[in-house]
Amino acid sequence: MRLRLTVSALAIALSLGVAAPALAQVGTPALPRALPEIPAPVDQAYPGVIRYEVDATDIDRKIVSVRQTIPVSAGPLTLLYPKFIPGNHAATGPIQLIAGLTVHGKGERIEWLRDTLDPYAFHIEVPRGVDEIVVEFQWLTQPDASNWRVVMASSMLNLQWEKAVLYPAGYRHSRITFAPSIRLPDGWQYGVAMDTVSFRDGVATFAPVSLETLADSPMFAGAHYRAYDLDPGGRSPVTLHIVADQPEQIAPTPEQLAKYQALVDEADLLFGSRHFDRYEFLLGLTREMGGIGLEHHRSSENTAPPNFFGDGWEASHGTRTLLPHEFVHSWNGKFRRPSDQLTPNFNVPVQNTLLWVYEGQTEYWGEVLTVRSGLGTREEALASFAGIAAFYQYQSGRGWRSLQDTTNNNLLGYRASSPWPSWMRGTGDYYRESALIWLDADTLIREKTGDTKSLNDFAKLFFGIDDGSWTATPYTFDDIVTALNTVVPHDWAGFLRDRLDAVGPDARAPLDGIERSGYRLVYTDSPTEVETRINGSGPGDYLYSLGFYLAGGNRIVGVQWGSPIFEAGIGAGWTLVSVNGERASPEVLSNAITAATTSTAPIVLEVRNARGSRTLEIDYHDGLRYPRLERIPGTPDRLGDILSPMRD
Repeated sequence: MRLRLTVSALAIALSLGVAAPALAQVGTPALPRALPEIPAPVDQAYPGVIRYEVDATDIDRKIVSVRQTIPVSAGPLTLLYPKFIPGNHAATGPIQLIAGLTVHGKGERIEWLRDTLDPYAFHIEVPRGVDEIVVEFQWLTQPDASNWRVVMASSMLNLQWEKAVLYPAGYRHSRITFAPSIRLPDGWQYGVAMDTVSFRDGVATFAPVSLETLADSPMFAGAHYRAYDLDPGGRSPVTLHIVADQPEQIAPTPEQLAKYQALVDEADLLFGSRHFDRYEFLLGLTREMGGIGLEHHRSSENTAPPNFFGDGWEASHGTRTLLPHEFVHSWNGKFRRPSDQLTPNFNVPVQNTLLWVYEGQTEYWGEVLTVRSGLGTREEALASFAGIAAFYQYQSGRGWRSLQDTTNNNLLGYRASSPWPSWMRGTGDYYRESALIWLDADTLIREKTGDTKSLNDFAKLFFGIDDGSWTATPYTFDDIVTALNTVVPHDWAGFLRDRLDAVGPDARAPLDGIERSGYRLVYTDSPTEVETRINGSGPGDYLYSLGFYLAGGNRIVGVQWGSPIFEAGIGAGWTLVSVNGERASPEVLSNAITAATTSTAPIVLEVRNARGSRTLEIDYHDGLRYPRLERIPGTPDRLGDILSPMRD
C-alpha cells in the first residue's frame, strides 16, 4: 500500500476553527498569576482595525520601533508574535530580537505575562473601561551577519512586517485588519505590494489590509531607488524596484530590462493566468544588507551584488535565476499552496510534505524560465543540470535517507550546519533533486505523447485555474497525481513515490529524465569556461575524482562521503602540504591526478591538521572528472525544446 500524504487532524481542526487540546503543563510554574490557554484561531473577524505605526529612521543603531493601537474589550487577551514564517517552512520568527515591550490602556500601564510553554505568546488582562490598548516595542535588528541577516544598512532597509508585529490570538490572520504606516529616513523611497494612501514628510500610510496580506507584503526602501515597468500596458502592473548601496549601481541596460519583461511574458504563456493584482520585484544591490531570495504572493525579496547590472552580470548566474524562481512562487506555493502549509495563522505549526512540489517544481521552472526569457543561456542550463545530476549520482546519503524525509529539514533546524552534505542530505535536495524528478516527468509526458504534450500543459492546468483570483488554493498529493493523469494517463502516484521514497543501498538518483531529454551525463577532464563558472569546475574541484574541494591556503573542504580521500580517513579541515613530494597547489594536484591515469603508482599526499601530519597513498587512476551533458546522437533534443521560448 502506498503512503498517502494527508493533513494532520490537528491542522484540520485548527483550520475549521475547532479548539485543539491545550498542552499539558509539567510542574507548577512560579508565576504571579495562572497562565490561561492560548485561544485557537477561529474564522471570524477581529472587531475593529489595528493601527500599526513603524519608525524605521534609526538606521545608525539599526532599531525598528513599533507602536500598535489595538481595539479591545475587558478581560483576557493573548498577543502572538509570528513563529512559523512563510517561505521559511519552519519556526523562525526571531522573537529573541524583540525588546522593550510595554502595554498601556487609558494612559495606565498594563503588565503582560509571557507563556512559559509557548514564549511567542503574551497574556494580558484588559481592565474594565479600556476599549483600546497601545502596545510598543522595538525590533533590534542584526548589526552584522553573525546570527540573523542584516535588514538595515546605511542607505537601505528591508522591512519584513511579520518580524515586527504582535496580533491577537483566537482569529485567523486573514480576519485581522491592520492599518499600517511607516516613517522612513529623509529622502528615501520604497517599493511594496500595498496601496499607498499618502506619502508625506517621510511617512507612508497604506490602505488597511489583513494581517495575512501585511506579512506577505515586505518593503524595500532606500536613499538610492528606481522603479521600472516590466509590463507596459499589461493587464496588471509588474514593477522592478531597485535600491542600491550607491546610486550609480542602479544601471540596468535596455537589453537587461527586456529580458525581465520577457520573463513576465513567458510566465503568462506558461501558466495562462495571473493570480495577483500587481507584482513587485524588490531587488537590493548591496554588500551591506544580508542576502535573500524570498517569495510572496504579489512580490519577492531579492538581493544581488552591487555590480550585478555591470561587469557582474555574466558571473552572477545564480542571481539571474533568482527572480524567475521567486516569480514562479506566485503561482506555485502562494496561489496553489500545499494543504499542510495553509495554516490559519502564523503560530499554527506547518508541515512540509509537499516541498518537492512547492520548491522542487519551482526550481525546475525557474531554470527553464531563465533560459526562455534570455536571462540565461542554453549552455548555462546544460552545465547547471549536469552539475545537479552529478551531485545526486554521487550522493551517498540516499542509502539511509529518502528525498521525502528531507522535506522535514527546516523543521529539524532552519539552515542548520551540514558538515557532511553528501551523507546528511538536507534542504537543497528538495529543491535540486526534485527538479530532476520534474525534468523526468516532463520528458516522460513528451515521450508518451509523441512530443505533443509536456509539463507546460500540467502547469497551465494546475496553476492556471481561477484566473485573476489570489485567494490561496490548497493542493494535495492526490491533486498532483490527478492533474498529471489528465495530461497523460500513467501510474503517476507510483512514479512519484518511487522517486521520493527511494532509500537503501540500491536506491539511485532520478536521472532518467536526462537521457530521455536527449543527453547523457558524462565526465570530462577539461571543463568549458561556462562549466567552470556555473559549477566551479576546474582547479580546486576534485569532488568527482579524489572527493573534495581545495580551498584557499590548500585547505581540504567539502569532503564527499565514501570518496577516496574519505576512505583514507580524512575529513574537512585538513591542509594539503605536498603531492608526490612536491609542494601542494591546485596545479600540482591536477597534474598528479592526470599522471596517475597512466601509472599504477598511488598518489601520495601529505596532509596536516592541528594534531600533526599524515602521509596518504591514494590508489586512484580515473583522472580529473567534471560533469557534462553530452548529446545522444539520433535522439530528440527534448531539453532543447523545454528551454525554447514559448512565445516563438
